[in-house]
Amino acid sequence: MAGEGPSAVGRVALVWDEGVASYDLGEGHPLAPVRVELTIDLIRRVGQLGYGVDEVRPAAMSEAELLRLHRDDFVDTVKRLSEDPTATAEAMYGLGPGDTPAFPGMHAASMLVCSGSIEAARQVLEGRADHAFNPAGGLHHAMPGRAAGFCVYNDPAVAIDWLLEHGVERVAYVDVDVHHGDGVEVMFADDPRVLTISLHESGRYLFPGTGDVDDIGGDRARGSAANVPMAPGTTGGVWLETFDAVVEPLVRAFAPDVLVTQLGCDTHATDPLAHLALTVDDMAAAYARLHRLAHEVSDGRWIATGGGGYQLVQVVPRAWTLAFAEMTGRSLPVDTPIDWREVAFERTGITPPPGFTDDPVRVSEAMQQQADRTAREAVLELRRSLFPIHGIRS
Repeated sequence: MAGEGPSAVGRVALVWDEGVASYDLGEGHPLAPVRVELTIDLIRRVGQLGYGVDEVRPAAMSEAELLRLHRDDFVDTVKRLSEDPTATAEAMYGLGPGDTPAFPGMHAASMLVCSGSIEAARQVLEGRADHAFNPAGGLHHAMPGRAAGFCVYNDPAVAIDWLLEHGVERVAYVDVDVHHGDGVEVMFADDPRVLTISLHESGRYLFPGTGDVDDIGGDRARGSAANVPMAPGTTGGVWLETFDAVVEPLVRAFAPDVLVTQLGCDTHATDPLAHLALTVDDMAAAYARLHRLAHEVSDGRWIATGGGGYQLVQVVPRAWTLAFAEMTGRSLPVDTPIDWREVAFERTGITPPPGFTDDPVRVSEAMQQQADRTAREAVLELRRSLFPIHGIRS
């Protein structure tokens, strides 16, 4: 349970602006803003705020900060469709029917998500907080000139770029979303100052179809990316063993000044859009590992964003409340608050979980064997191809 790892120094920021609920891709879309609103409500109700743990509103960001990573023609298209979502746009921009439909106010809402992740970076870099969390962030699929996978602008990449522009020399980005963190990797593939690590379900089975184990960075920065594709049915035990074998040695060897993480919780066994088999307890164990790494290698400087997760009530609020409790070092109750459950049911019609833990997950023996084999092969390949670049002896 959260709170068993290293405790926070006492300064932790929860970045929140209710305006991010306007990042709304439409009725019935899986990336529903209610999942983040219920997360914030749950964090408040379980007593995580106060005494050095504060809600912080993001300051406005400039369009120049956005345009450092996103093409101006794409941003102009987003602005135009924000005014008239029914207008047509070239398919190359990725906006329209399907995963990432245009919606009113899209540009402003997407900018607000990015400014939230910049604010988390600012809080940590300026010493206002040791750890900072923007649960509305984590839109890691957006590309320089294209929206993709529910993501318009890439807020984790914008935050990393902001850190680099403000004097940070090395950033490690760890992405535990079930989908490959392709957009962030693309934006920094040729930048040796950034190490991107993504643990995800294999692209053989899942969007975006990338993130093979032999993808280890661009030509000008070989070793700047690590990808760990996993098979459907991978349980928490296998996932965590793989994390320990890959993430921990790479982050320690890279020795970043700041740790940035994307905490997508669509790895859960019940997530409707993917096929891994983790529980929220497994996720809490991953958060504890990230917390420990931040203190060991980055003097505690840890910036976290949300990401995927499509069990809007059953999983997302609990997972990200566990993550924030890990940041604060404060314990959580065994049960979710009754008043929170009432609000969640009233807003969604979904019966919320009564507690913060899950029952163990079982998968078939055949799936377990495939998952074990796939993870083991990925680790062996990274030890062969990537570890030597970072001076790691396997």
